[in-house]
Amino acid sequence: MTLHGAEPPAGLLLAAGEGSRLGRPKATVELAGERLVDRGVRMLRDGGCSPVLVVAGAEPVEVIGAVVVPNAGWRDGMGSSLRAGLAALPPGCPAVVVALVDQPLVTSAAVARLIAAYEDGAEIAVATYGGAPRNPVLLSAGHFAAVAEAAVGDTGARAYLRAHPDRITRVPCDGVAAPDDIDTPDDLRTVERAALDRRAGGPGGDGR
Repeated sequence: MTLHGAEPPAGLLLAAGEGSRLGRPKATVELAGERLVDRGVRMLRDGGCSPVLVVAGAEPVEVIGAVVVPNAGWRDGMGSSLRAGLAALPPGCPAVVVALVDQPLVTSAAVARLIAAYEDGAEIAVATYGGAPRNPVLLSAGHFAAVAEAAVGDTGARAYLRAHPDRITRVPCDGVAAPDDIDTPDDLRTVERAALDRRAGGPGGDGR
């Protein structure tokens, strides 16, 4: 039974970093011919999010199908991007799925699982892999202000989530997604190989 209204959660893709260890901003890195920012927007949209917002910073981007939110304070870390994104959500937004641009093996199936948990009454839903909480994360509107207040430096929502474990619904996403980060050129090559395996019909399908 659905406990929430019919309006879907928004999607929020954090894509403002400069990619210092990678050597270039991650948002415009291409994987299988698609920019990571476009892949992330597609993932959120296909998973059931509307609207989708992208927080940009180091590299200005234009993204079809998303609202771009400039974050002039991106050098302060992920927390500033999360605050900017939450502040830009439309009035009355019931919930938001927060994802990171540098985790392209997260799929729309994982997003859909978080939304299903929310529709069943979850206040906060966190994707887990091997039992460990990672991304994406769904936050219902009642937590927006407190999460924004706690988001400092590069911690994002992590500090708030750790302080409120009783409010979290863990959503296993093993087999449909993977939380691999792209932080270095070696990471990118590893993810490129994994994406090819998925497109060839390996675990998680085509990575969408």
